[in-house]
Amino acid sequence: MTNPVLHLDSITKRFGPLLAVDAVSLRLRRGEVLALLGENGAGKTTLVNVLFGHYRADAGTVTVDGTPLPPESPRAAIGAGVGMVHQHFALASNLTVLDNVALGLDPLWLPWSRRAAVRARLLAASEKFGLPVDPDARVADLSVGERQRVEILKALVRDARILVLDEPTAVLARPEAEALFATLRAMTAEGLSILLISHKMAEVMAADRVAVLRAGRLVAERATAETTPEELAELMVGAKVARPRREAHRPGPPVLAAEGLSLRDKGRTLLDGASFTLRAGEVLGIVGVAGNGQAALGRVLMGLQRPDAGSVLLDGREAPATPRALVAAGVGRVPEDRLAEGVAGDLLVWENATLDRLRTPALSRAGIVRRGAARAFAADLIARFDLRGGGPDARTARLSGGNIQKLILARALSGSPRVVLAFQPTRGLDEGAVAAVHARLLDARAQGAAILLVTEDLDEALALSDRLQAIVAGRLSLPLPAEEADARRLGLLMAGRWEAHHAA
Repeated sequence: MTNPVLHLDSITKRFGPLLAVDAVSLRLRRGEVLALLGENGAGKTTLVNVLFGHYRADAGTVTVDGTPLPPESPRAAIGAGVGMVHQHFALASNLTVLDNVALGLDPLWLPWSRRAAVRARLLAASEKFGLPVDPDARVADLSVGERQRVEILKALVRDARILVLDEPTAVLARPEAEALFATLRAMTAEGLSILLISHKMAEVMAADRVAVLRAGRLVAERATAETTPEELAELMVGAKVARPRREAHRPGPPVLAAEGLSLRDKGRTLLDGASFTLRAGEVLGIVGVAGNGQAALGRVLMGLQRPDAGSVLLDGREAPATPRALVAAGVGRVPEDRLAEGVAGDLLVWENATLDRLRTPALSRAGIVRRGAARAFAADLIARFDLRGGGPDARTARLSGGNIQKLILARALSGSPRVVLAFQPTRGLDEGAVAAVHARLLDARAQGAAILLVTEDLDEALALSDRLQAIVAGRLSLPLPAEEADARRLGLLMAGRWEAHHAA
């Protein structure tokens, strides 16, 4: 390959005894899409963080258009034309969308005429790329999917020549992701080069080339025209991968129900009379485009926010209104926002693993935590759920996003819960981990657990759900049996076209 626009040469990065990236070399051509594929914890995000200047490599160099980048300098990377969309949002939640886009682009408190120019650039990019945002909305009030749109627009507004996308569509629905990639592909024809991290095989196969990392090392490179998703999955994991299949069985009595849930916040309707019934031994799938009330539904069901109207019933009685009481009642929780609501990043893995059960006699006595027992409990979860990136005493924030997700799932499923609230449970997971999580959820279903699955992945919803409902503008459609569902019908429900279904 001659004159690459980007050259990573023998990059090595360690975190203490952990060798996260081991002498990885990659080249990216102008106008090319190079997909970076690997299991959670394989070193992908660490590698691109070295590229963008967040980490200093222990060895190796990063070159853009033949010029070496100084280490640990995001400003230098941006100046060289590198834009990065982070896996975990790098947004100031107390500022508006416009302020976040302006950060680093111009002084924050601009004269109004210059702020107007930045606003115009943001709105133009929003329309061009099909990523609607409200410039004056406070980021803290946005859904996870809406925040991801802001992250993408932040990079695109800066006219990057090399765009690094770390799981850019993990929180986007399929139509939004397809529209984004169609636009990005058109931009590569004008010279944009893209380094893409994704676990979605459809996106990986849309790239020009694929580089596969395993345990921090580059194990294969393939032109996508000369490979298959099956081969790539096997290269990534080191073994054949097959997702489990749901088997029909008879569900039990109702366990969890929502009746007419309504919630407004600052003049916005978040939930509008949402109702559902969830039975024992059943997976009820709720699908919808990000920002249609999923986050609000999760906060209400998990005891984090009280609805303005309606009720949540557990076994026919008013459900406990606090997270602690819900856990004690046998409810396992997998929140949509794993960093804000799922873990405390500054705590150690064992501390996060035991947060839900520290008051149990096995882990504490007289209010004092039995640290040996807690570490042993965490070590067992690490082994059973294949958590990578460190043992019980690793800092949680150092784990990859996928391994943080595994930690939350392990904690939620460890106590054989009667109800599992699974919001985007496989977001950011690799193919092997997705198969493992699906198997865990189906095992819980077989043991009688009632599982509420909220997902934007239609394939996942169709594979796991016994019945499905769509959420649109805070309202829930009537349930649809899985036997009558397909991607087209779900797409119509997600678009709010309920008339024929509700009349049936």
